[in-house]
Amino acid sequence: MNETQKTSTLSRRTVFAGAGAVGALAAAVAVLPKASPPAEAEPVAAAAQPDDAEGYRLTAHIQRYYQTARV
Repeated sequence: MNETQKTSTLSRRTVFAGAGAVGALAAAVAVLPKASPPAEAEPVAAAAQPDDAEGYRLTAHIQRYYQTARV
């Protein structure tokens, strides 16, 4: 061999394994849920009816369900 030519110490297998590990890490980071700082607790709006009332109450989450269930 010539002194100006140097052989690579990395094999193809090592390069591909490293590229695969980087790709797997990038995929895992993309899939993980984003951590958000804890939001301050907001006061819950008082219901129009007292809590001791029984039966059906139309609340905000029920209205949201009706909006999404429309065909």
